[in-house]
Amino acid sequence: MRQTLVQIAVVLVLSASAPLYASLASYDQAPVNYSKSEPHDAIARLQAELAAGKIEIPYDAALGYLPGVLIALNISPKSQMLVFSKTSLQVHRISPETPRAVYFNDDVYIGYCQKGDVMEVASTDPQLGAIFYSLSQKNTGKPVFTRQTDKCLQCHDSSSMTLGVPGHIMRSVYPDIEGRPIYSAGTFHTTQDSPFNERWGGWYVSGTSGSIKHMGNTLIKNKDDAEHADFAKGCNVTDLSALVDTSSYLAPHSDIVALMVAEHQTTMHNLISRASFEMRLALLQERDMNKALGEPADRRSPSTLGRLKSVAEPLVKYMLYFDEPVFTDTIKGTSGFAEEFAARGLKDKRSRSLHDFDLKKRLFKYPCSFLIYSESFNALPPIVLDYVKNRLTEIFNGKEGGSDYARLTPDDRDNIREILAATWKGAPESWKY
Repeated sequence: MRQTLVQIAVVLVLSASAPLYASLASYDQAPVNYSKSEPHDAIARLQAELAAGKIEIPYDAALGYLPGVLIALNISPKSQMLVFSKTSLQVHRISPETPRAVYFNDDVYIGYCQKGDVMEVASTDPQLGAIFYSLSQKNTGKPVFTRQTDKCLQCHDSSSMTLGVPGHIMRSVYPDIEGRPIYSAGTFHTTQDSPFNERWGGWYVSGTSGSIKHMGNTLIKNKDDAEHADFAKGCNVTDLSALVDTSSYLAPHSDIVALMVAEHQTTMHNLISRASFEMRLALLQERDMNKALGEPADRRSPSTLGRLKSVAEPLVKYMLYFDEPVFTDTIKGTSGFAEEFAARGLKDKRSRSLHDFDLKKRLFKYPCSFLIYSESFNALPPIVLDYVKNRLTEIFNGKEGGSDYARLTPDDRDNIREILAATWKGAPESWKY
């Protein structure tokens, strides 16, 4: 009886202090300690090599450090996306005549403005999620990436757009003739699940989408009737020269397929970060609770399991393109990004890869996120990885429950399982049947 009363007292004390505990449980407190922790992302590694003199980044008179940085990080110019809405740090440099260029690979995003003071960089750390840097575009001889926190997090920490963690954002707006967002008309957070008619407002888009309409390549002249602007003329544009002079950029494209891949992976990165942060915190709080109650350290509480499902199930759904809209026409890019991206995918013995595109009915032929191979995904807490593997096993076997994954045909499930069994180091042995 006395032990029961002690346990009740402990629970009441912890419950009473919950608001204080919650205030200490943000990503800037233990166990994440976002701002205080040293990153180990691609930029941190590159900066260490620069400091040690193992690598040099040449300076280009017109583009600054941009070409050298892309080479050092293995980022292709074919990934170039041009955004002309004034929705970034260097708004005074961005306009329909001088769009901001964004380049990316699986882990790093580079933002470049003509005559910009800095390059803007977002990288992905396996423990800290999105890390933001600036790089001076002055010829200093020894470029230094400077980590940014508060300045970038004013926008890149949002419960609605980044899931409450430092994260990546792609936005679609109604841009006026100078590129300013018409906020009274609303804005859209763009992901792989977004309707096409809400995508790419404020972006240049090169490529064809047939009957699929989008908001790209269009300036709004009537601010009072922005929602009813004629976006049709901005669709199926394969040559941007009539819209913008691209001679000052690395490529003449703002590839539609590159845009769609970036939309997928920005949110996927955020979902990975949220699952990592939330479960590391949940496990820390569970250990404290178990210790206070005299329970075994590894006891799993219903609360922890509930928190696990709340972050891991959305991750599984997104990585399998659960809510992706069905394409009603074929999509084709202009830069060669799709071919280059597909060529670097890990392939099984039948030459199948998670990088293989479909582009007729959906983005990828085998709908499972290629970021399953990423360092960040594989650094998730084991409890999250186990949940994902168990759910994928159920889905592959058609035992997921309900009709949530009805869009995945038996062939889809077999193909994904077989590809992962052959290419992903985390694949369970049971997938190799």
